[in-house]
Amino acid sequence: MKIIVVSDTHRNFAVLNEIVNRNLDADLFIHLGDGENEARDVHNLHPDKAMVYVAGNCDFGMHKSFQTVSVSGYKIFCCHGHYQDVHSGLDRLIADARANDCRIALYGHTHLYRTEIVDGIFVMNPGSPDSPRNHNKPTYGVIEISSSGEIKMNIIAMNISR
Repeated sequence: MKIIVVSDTHRNFAVLNEIVNRNLDADLFIHLGDGENEARDVHNLHPDKAMVYVAGNCDFGMHKSFQTVSVSGYKIFCCHGHYQDVHSGLDRLIADARANDCRIALYGHTHLYRTEIVDGIFVMNPGSPDSPRNHNKPTYGVIEISSSGEIKMNIIAMNISR
């Protein structure tokens, strides 16, 4: 199972479309908010691809603030992170993931990539492919779950000419 995780594309259709086109072999695409227009447009180009979208603090559509997704025997908590106050730490994110029986927690909002395991919860922030912070390159995330249940999380840095 290959899952592509993206957040904070902020109206950059081209970068989101490039990520999807680079990963047409993915089983699932998860967008963690602040990109509702381009996510819709890219999904319209690839209606056969499974895509999940949650609302960010800059979105104004009718999206949920979080979703849980079940894949390969694991539940994934997907949120943008502003309601979990991720700028101040991951305590609320971890609590929300646990409350929803999730083993993986995904968030965006900070535009800073991060992967770690916190109290047995696999945590990923894919950063931002449009507007990364702290002089980082544009990034997105990849989660791979093997047939034996092993979870691998990776951050992919993109070379984009602007």
